Amino acid sequence: MAEDIIEDDIIEDDNIQETSEIKTERYNTIVDQGQDLIRIDKFLDDHIPGISRNKIQEAAKAGCIIVNGKPVKSNYRVHPGDEVKVLLPGEHEEFKLIPEDISLDIVYEDDDVIVVNKKAGMVVHPAHGNLTGTLVNALAFHLGDKSQFDKNDTRPGLVHRIDKNTSGLLVIAKNERSKVHLAKQFFDHTVNRRYHALVWGDIEEPTGTIIGNIARSPKDRLMMCVYPPDSGIGKHAVTHYRVLERFGYVTLVECKLETGRTHQIRVHFTSQNHPLFNDEIYGGNRILRGTTFSKYKKFIENCFTIMPRHALHAKTLEFIHPRTGKLMSFDSDIAPDMQEVIEKWRIYAAAGRTWMEEGEE
Repeated sequence: MAEDIIEDDIIEDDNIQETSEIKTERYNTIVDQGQDLIRIDKFLDDHIPGISRNKIQEAAKAGCIIVNGKPVKSNYRVHPGDEVKVLLPGEHEEFKLIPEDISLDIVYEDDDVIVVNKKAGMVVHPAHGNLTGTLVNALAFHLGDKSQFDKNDTRPGLVHRIDKNTSGLLVIAKNERSKVHLAKQFFDHTVNRRYHALVWGDIEEPTGTIIGNIARSPKDRLMMCVYPPDSGIGKHAVTHYRVLERFGYVTLVECKLETGRTHQIRVHFTSQNHPLFNDEIYGGNRILRGTTFSKYKKFIENCFTIMPRHALHAKTLEFIHPRTGKLMSFDSDIAPDMQEVIEKWRIYAAAGRTWMEEGEE
């Protein structure tokens, strides 16, 4: 069992919120030699301020209470010298959560989970500068009195995120039990997530893996940087990809995340000189491949106008249902703006690019 359930930091500026597992708290202690033999739920209730017995029991059911490297049940009796670790959803900065009647594309919903196809441009949760109009505001309205979460929690049910300008699938827990169970799946990397991305350049290999630690840029807090795996800087990150279509100057790829770091797909492909198409933070909003002909320039500018955001869509999502134990699989259509740009590139590539260059020097 790894020591951290978190794979990324909570960042208050939503511009740096790429497909990240929500930060959770980790408790780690060695039981005193004079400790009496008591149930671990009672022990943790006495030692962790502000935690409820219900939350402790749900953590135990989800295998998130670890003693000497192994999950234990809530009735386990602690022994002197035991190493106790607890993985729990973290506490977050308090804001007053305002329910808002905002339309949601709900793909699936039951008593435990909701799967939403998030539109591009929607912030996932309230934070400084984005206190309203978020996915969580919409969820608060949708759930109403059915929500089992604290009304002041600005991230109720969130176990992962995608960036404001990334479209696609998210799973949200509807109760504490589901949240703990899903959070552990993300921690264990057993959730299957696949993204479609349009990147600059013609990627040579049909499949590949990008490995590189990710950390915040020392020069710009809105950006992340990639460092060598053995550098000791940043957090380990792995992105697998395969080429879906080649359009000459851009390539459509499918990405499978093994980890979920901030801006992982965007910064990993930037490190390979293939930034995402129209990614303003990482330079993809400039003409990085192609000709100098004015028709081609107008073509690119038109694509940027149609899709005024980076070309990334969270297409598929698979996880184990926290109550039934069944595999849940979901697939979403690529967002209309991104699909329109892909079609334009498809036509451009099929024409052999010559129509863009006719009559120009």
